[in-house]
Amino acid sequence: MTAFETLDAWVDAHFDEEVDFLRELIRVPTDTPPGNNAPHAERTAQLMQAMGLSAEKHPVPDAEVKAQGLQSITNLIVRRRYGPGRTLALNAHGDVVPPGEGWTFPPYGGEVADGRIYGRAAAVSKSDFATYTFALRALEALRVPLSGSIELHFTYDEEFGGELGPGWLLKQGLTKPDLLIAAGFGHEVVVAHNGCLQMEVTVHGKMAHAAIPHTGVDALQAAVRILGALYAQNTLYKKVSSGVDGIDHPYLNVGRIEGGTNTNVVPGQVTFKLDRRMIPEEDPAEVEASVRRVIEETAATAPGIRVEIRRLLLARALLPNAGNRPLVDAIQRHAREVFGEAIPAKGTPLYTDVRLYGEAGIPGVIYGAGPRTVLESHAKRADERLELEDLRRATKVVARTLYELACAERSS
Repeated sequence: MTAFETLDAWVDAHFDEEVDFLRELIRVPTDTPPGNNAPHAERTAQLMQAMGLSAEKHPVPDAEVKAQGLQSITNLIVRRRYGPGRTLALNAHGDVVPPGEGWTFPPYGGEVADGRIYGRAAAVSKSDFATYTFALRALEALRVPLSGSIELHFTYDEEFGGELGPGWLLKQGLTKPDLLIAAGFGHEVVVAHNGCLQMEVTVHGKMAHAAIPHTGVDALQAAVRILGALYAQNTLYKKVSSGVDGIDHPYLNVGRIEGGTNTNVVPGQVTFKLDRRMIPEEDPAEVEASVRRVIEETAATAPGIRVEIRRLLLARALLPNAGNRPLVDAIQRHAREVFGEAIPAKGTPLYTDVRLYGEAGIPGVIYGAGPRTVLESHAKRADERLELEDLRRATKVVARTLYELACAERSS
């Protein structure tokens, strides 16, 4: 057999073990919020140790974690040094949004049915803890000369922007890889993604009894006026097109509103949170200034109204980078052979913490077991699931890619 066929055979022979590993990862909750994720890192490290892979534990200081409104974060790094050469890192995140209602299967059961595994993070992205771990094990089982280094980065802050996950590891100087593969959420090779600006806007008016509303200043009416102005921007955004395949145009969404005190009280305060997606070509500073201007100018048309604007998140876009070409070429070639279909390289309108590697000058791509589509996988919804055959095949693709990039004497 060729080396690639031997890798495939190893993955097949150990696939039940890989599924069991993923089930164990799903069974430790990592709801974020509240963000008590250190126990999952501890369990992951135990499981890795049982497979002969030692994981460094890097706890983020409590003060930094609590400043983000979370409880605990321990990031993991597995380092495998083979000799001189470049370092390839593989990153997946273990934190997840809470499961919510409507589940048919227990959200933390890791149950397998009809060729799928169900549970929160089954698709995004505890699945790629398994993909990357077993791809690495398959590579080392070949027992051939290798060069460079491979690192596994398992982090726990993607849902809150990644600054305490990959961002923290990079800022602490704990890692500086040359190339990166990060957890997938689709079967394409993602080479760019949108940025995201999130803001909290508080509209201040003056409370009053509903029987004498003229004695107050209605914050809700003003908020409605501001929201109308913000939503009107989406019409303008549709006229702005990205040159990155897979990304269309900017857009804005308001995802949460709260305010008022009672039915018979003129609301004196209303708060809403907005999400502004930025295409790679946009300047984040200009985008933020524009959104602030719309809010402030509209608020100025409502007498007695004052607004406070607070930035919650500024996630820059992942920009296309020609330095990731070795990864793109290898993954596409092996995916075509393993899946029997062409796998495109394109952008995505989502945003991820992969951008933090990009900002550090590390070329990367997003690829893994992921779901065929976010909608199909039920990611962030009830009954999140992953096709087990996709997990098997993605593990083979990543193992082949690692072999191609890290093997000193390729003979396939």
